[in-house]
Amino acid sequence: MSTPVQIVNNSHHPLPSYATAGSSGMDIRAFIANPITIQPMERVLVPTGLFMSIPENWEVQIRPRSGLAIKQGITCLNTPGTIDADYRGEIKVILINLSNEHQTIHDGDRIAQMVFQKVEKANWELVQNLDHTERGAGGFGHTGKQ
Repeated sequence: MSTPVQIVNNSHHPLPSYATAGSSGMDIRAFIANPITIQPMERVLVPTGLFMSIPENWEVQIRPRSGLAIKQGITCLNTPGTIDADYRGEIKVILINLSNEHQTIHDGDRIAQMVFQKVEKANWELVQNLDHTERGAGGFGHTGKQ
């Protein structure tokens, strides 16, 4: 079952689509007038030309593309990036170059993927104590390395 999502595409690129029947995410492309060269450890904000009306109780998560990460050292910051249902601005992607060499993004390059996710809302219940679990407050590697 799919959920209809209104989209405006101001780019000249095709709409994002699922590459295979089993894909969770859709690749999104850079929409830029000139190539962007990203220096090592530099961050850039890359426009896509896409605007969406995300249905209520949904979000879009922006995630890195594994091929771009392993081959060029480019990944997304703020991952997964959340696009809320009430946002109507252009979808832009924060990229960082983690390689030791400059990397260049060209118009139409697939720069990230987006995943639609259902969102549940929480209601706070103020209490004085929490229930006990075997783990308790253990965190940050408390179970050891192996």
